[in-house]
Amino acid sequence: MKQIFPSGSVLAATALLFLAAALCPAQQSLTWEQVKARFEAYNPELKADADNVNEMKAAEVTAFLRPNPQVGLASDGLQIAPHTTPGLGTHWLPLTGTQLVPSISYLHEREHKRDLRLQSAKEGTQIANSQHEDLERNLLFDLRSSFVQTLQAKVVVNLVTADLAYYDKIIEISRSRFKAGDIAQIDLDRIELLRVQYEVELQSAIVGLRTAKIQLEQLLNDRTPVEQFDVTGPFDFSEELKPLEDFRQIALDQRPDLRAALEAAQQAQTNHKLAIANGSADPTFSTWYSYNPAFNNSFGRYTLGASVNVPLRIFDRNQGEKQRTQIDIDRNQQLSKAARAQVFSDVDSAYAQVESSIALLKPYKAQYKDQATRVRDTVTYSYEHHGASLMDFLNAQSDYRMVQLAYAQLVGTYLTAAGQLNLAVGREVIQ
Repeated sequence: MKQIFPSGSVLAATALLFLAAALCPAQQSLTWEQVKARFEAYNPELKADADNVNEMKAAEVTAFLRPNPQVGLASDGLQIAPHTTPGLGTHWLPLTGTQLVPSISYLHEREHKRDLRLQSAKEGTQIANSQHEDLERNLLFDLRSSFVQTLQAKVVVNLVTADLAYYDKIIEISRSRFKAGDIAQIDLDRIELLRVQYEVELQSAIVGLRTAKIQLEQLLNDRTPVEQFDVTGPFDFSEELKPLEDFRQIALDQRPDLRAALEAAQQAQTNHKLAIANGSADPTFSTWYSYNPAFNNSFGRYTLGASVNVPLRIFDRNQGEKQRTQIDIDRNQQLSKAARAQVFSDVDSAYAQVESSIALLKPYKAQYKDQATRVRDTVTYSYEHHGASLMDFLNAQSDYRMVQLAYAQLVGTYLTAAGQLNLAVGREVIQ
């Protein structure tokens, strides 16, 4: 009698499979926006540099601090000779006439030194913040490149897998023809031996995909197993491209490294003003109080005094720092001009790369891909029905693979060039 229901062992095995599937973590499939959000939240290099900006912010407090007042305590009137009292003789009373003199002094800073220090510190914080944005800009380019490489590696794996499956069907057709006596053993052997190339390409593509994922996880500071980590996104190109002048203007407005260079030039001028202010003399005001009987006034036992000390800036007038900061102004102005020129160079170069990639991709998308597929399918049909030779089939298959892989590489080149243009402009202008 035929068994209809599965046995107990089969049910147990099925239950174990469902349990394993339930316990296995689902594979993550992150979009570009999700990848970027994780990067901004967890990248250790970016977080460390953010702490540097906070340190610069804390330095503003130090820069605006006032000088601390100074408190002193002096002693006077210690007797160094014996005291003679009638009827009592001579004896030592060294502390009898000792007077304690408390005092307080304060350094008064002139020429707005404190305000200039605060202004320089705030400008330093602005520079650090702009440099932080520039670091994020460069790291985002690395992240985008790794993201594109992962997408490209996935496309290559799918292409090679599809080619291998298609070639396996050809092998089956060839075996049928061999059994029917239509092809020789040597032709069948050649076809079967060529399969190893597909296997090698597939393994190389799998290794490339894993490597791209590992690099992407490093930037995200992610420890997810590679098998459970995945990204998704459009792997295509856009034929639309704004004029070059639009990208140039955006770069001038957005590039954080150019902004940092301009802010450094501004800080150099503030530091020069501070150097001039530090060359001025700062007086120190002091006052004191003592209990000291006056000889010409028997009732005048309390004394209050004051003084002003002013350093004579005869030799040290901060000449070296004045000269250094003046030179630094010119240096930073030249650096800002160089940064501006670098912006134009970066934008123009990246724009040319994007234009070139689009020019190469257009004929592939409009003509070459469809032609390669049509030729391969036609020659395969002819080969299956004895109308094409083995060499014709192998050449058509090779041309198809070359065109498909070339198109995938060109799309990856375009997306990388688009990321380079985003890097040059300072923000994402091409998704």
